[in-house]
Amino acid sequence: MLFKVVPLFLLASMVLAIPSKLGARVARRRANRQSQIINRLEQVDSAISDEQYSDNWAGAVWAEGDNTFTFVTGTFVVPTPSGNNGDSASAWVGIDGVTCTSAILRTGVDFTVSANGPTYVFYPDIAGYFPDITITAGDVVKLNVTASSPYSGTVTIDNLTRNEKVSQDLFSFSRLCGQDAEWIVEDNRDEEDFSLVPFANFGTVTFTDAIATGTDTYTPSGATIVDIQQNGKVLTSTSIAGSSVTIKYV
Repeated sequence: MLFKVVPLFLLASMVLAIPSKLGARVARRRANRQSQIINRLEQVDSAISDEQYSDNWAGAVWAEGDNTFTFVTGTFVVPTPSGNNGDSASAWVGIDGVTCTSAILRTGVDFTVSANGPTYVFYPDIAGYFPDITITAGDVVKLNVTASSPYSGTVTIDNLTRNEKVSQDLFSFSRLCGQDAEWIVEDNRDEEDFSLVPFANFGTVTFTDAIATGTDTYTPSGATIVDIQQNGKVLTSTSIAGSSVTIKYV
């Protein structure tokens, strides 16, 4: 069971694709899969409240002023997803995509259910992906994103279990704001019809040593909790304890 990992500097308007190695139906779905900015279902006076629902993001989110965040990190144990063939989810940390929707700088791991056991494939990004790191279920992985300018940044994935580390510099034509910091499990969308990809049962993902820095140092404590709700059903339960964010599939 191999995981592959993805850095993202995603423009909301970009449409990029890369095929997977699953069966034809799953390959088509996964080839068209696109990570997205948050799609909030409930808002309070058009602002971030203490708890919200989204149809695609679950986790913890800070939303502050411009240039607040330049670095986000978090460490988690890679889960084993379950469900039907093709069900998928992603775990990542990032900057922007909540109140700033022009671009997102993020990196994480994408996990998909297949008939032969969990499969881990790349999904679209603007500048490439990591070919030289192996991740399996149970590995402890540390994620870092660093914004070096409004149009560039660096993402790093460090497999602490295997002592393997990869980094990549990314560039964008759209501007990062540095307004948002997040630790997220995501259900992604099909780029052809914008429908949600069936959401995998990922069990539990806990981001530990979760920190965001820039003008100050932030832990998830005090951040907004976001959970996924689809067709009136809540699919996740998120809790925060100090510098940890726990996201459970329910």
